[in-house]
Amino acid sequence: QVQVVEIGGNSIQAGGSLRLSCVVTGSAYCKFNMTWYRQAPGTERAFVSSIDPDGNSNYETSVKDRFAISQGNAKNTIYLDMNNLQPEDTAMYYCKARSVPAAACRGGTDYWGRGTQVTVSS
Repeated sequence: QVQVVEIGGNSIQAGGSLRLSCVVTGSAYCKFNMTWYRQAPGTERAFVSSIDPDGNSNYETSVKDRFAISQGNAKNTIYLDMNNLQPEDTAMYYCKARSVPAAACRGGTDYWGRGTQVTVSS
């Protein structure tokens, strides 16, 4: 059974940096497109950044110059390095893993983590 776990959320002052980690376990045959989302109080869940198994990445416009998504050394692990954090970045950050179709993998299935809270104080 695939599980997704986010690590690294914290309370931090504006201008600071955090690294979030997302670890996917429980699948020996699937590769995943990995996506970070965030949801601030009273708002809809919004896209932040994504990366595919080949390392191709995308960013939401407001974070493009400040955040960086990358693949970890461990299997199906990604990082989100967040720099110059601002109060508007305050949100619950969620990691989603979407399986990539392959001979031994049912693709197109989404697996969500429970989220990790990032709180940025001015």
